[in-house]
Amino acid sequence: MTTETTRVPLDPFGADIPAESVRLRALGSVVPVDLPGSIPAWAPTGFASLRALILDPRVSKDPRLHWSLWEEVNRKPEWSWVLGWVGVVNMLSTYGPEHTRLRKLVSPSFTHKRTEAMRGLVETITADLLAGLDASAAAPGGPVDVKAGYAQPLPMRLICELLGIPDDLRDAAVTMMNDVFDTSDPSPEHAASVQQQIGTVLPALIAYKRENPGNDLATELIRVRDEEGDRLADHELLYTLLLVIGAGFETTVNLIGNAVVTLLNHPDQLAAVRAGEVGWETVIEEVLRVHPSIASLPLRYAVSDITIDGVTIPAGDAIVTTFAAAGNDPEQYGPDAAEFDIHRGADEHLSFGIGVHRCIGAPLARMEALTALPALFDRYPDMRLAVEADELKQVPSFIAFGWQEIPILLHGK
Repeated sequence: MTTETTRVPLDPFGADIPAESVRLRALGSVVPVDLPGSIPAWAPTGFASLRALILDPRVSKDPRLHWSLWEEVNRKPEWSWVLGWVGVVNMLSTYGPEHTRLRKLVSPSFTHKRTEAMRGLVETITADLLAGLDASAAAPGGPVDVKAGYAQPLPMRLICELLGIPDDLRDAAVTMMNDVFDTSDPSPEHAASVQQQIGTVLPALIAYKRENPGNDLATELIRVRDEEGDRLADHELLYTLLLVIGAGFETTVNLIGNAVVTLLNHPDQLAAVRAGEVGWETVIEEVLRVHPSIASLPLRYAVSDITIDGVTIPAGDAIVTTFAAAGNDPEQYGPDAAEFDIHRGADEHLSFGIGVHRCIGAPLARMEALTALPALFDRYPDMRLAVEADELKQVPSFIAFGWQEIPILLHGK
């Protein structure tokens, strides 16, 4: 990207992602932007432009092969935060045959059959968490944070079971992922802390699973590494585990949390859902469209010059994947695209991706939400937000799209 290009800085705190999407869309279909630390990139601002770029074979996810500024990352401390996203080697940051190879190692754990086999565990965890909320509601002290007490521990406990993460590493894994997603601090110190956590938590998990193998994904990946080492290098094992934890955790936390907040802010639509007029599947798809768990994902790269609506993205330039902007695009969903409407019937969205990089954990995330949401609203039909909606604070990230806390009065008092 040439230095003459006027770029729009993205808010690293993600304080108002919908409003930022509107501002960018007014500038064109594809807009030059600055990521935290002034990393230059291009942002598609609508459904059509994002979909076209995701599906274009001239768009890569491998920075080592196709990002013209890859060597700059190690020379600019203020860019080091992005290494947690593009400096890893897993199926999120590879292209072509390498991506296919790594995806094939993980995908058997996320088949429809394996997902359905976890339904009973999801129901058990949900029941246990609801009992915990009951206890919190019975104790004096006011509102309950439904994110901390419900939306967060459900996917975390499930992903820990899927990977076989022991109890003494679970809190560290949560902290690690929260820090990876926090883009409000692009300082080298924060980036170093993230890398230190990755280099501590994941090797500890690998060592534990070598000593205590089980019927879990981590054990299987370690077996592939140890017995068929040419198929999975040490760093690929480490970063594949990082990806599975992050993808299986953050996306579902935000999906559940965003659905709770959105429905409580739309009581008429909540009543229609609870009356059976609209299915929970429809609710989840509309939440994913309007308030996707991942707002923007770094990074992809132009393998050759690509022209979208008269704008040329030069070969070697970076592209940010803007799911939130696509989901709120009036050209795709109508003039009220930014409004939550379970009667809209707009089940086509890009929030879990599309094409070869589509999220393999999407069915599991949907199943968790389909279990957790009706169970929560059935248990507490009168619950309400304990604060005004505009008092809720977005997590400090332009990547994640969710709330720091969700204080709820479970019995609506």
